[in-house]
Amino acid sequence: MNPELLLELVRMPMPYGKYKGWLICNLPETYLLWYKDKGFPKGKLGDLMATMFEIRVNGLEYLLTPLKGK
Repeated sequence: MNPELLLELVRMPMPYGKYKGWLICNLPETYLLWYKDKGFPKGKLGDLMATMFEIRVNGLEYLLTPLKGK
């Protein structure tokens, strides 16, 4: 897994929608699941959201803990 991608998950805010301003790493799993079913956005945002979804469903949130606050 790309470490830069993990850093972006804890730094990049959601640019629009119900959770505008929330960091991608803090988006609720239900919201990520809704997007998975609907289709993640194109580009970097969609890649980050899809990665966060996979991290959540596989119980890998601990990978992000040391990166928060950096």
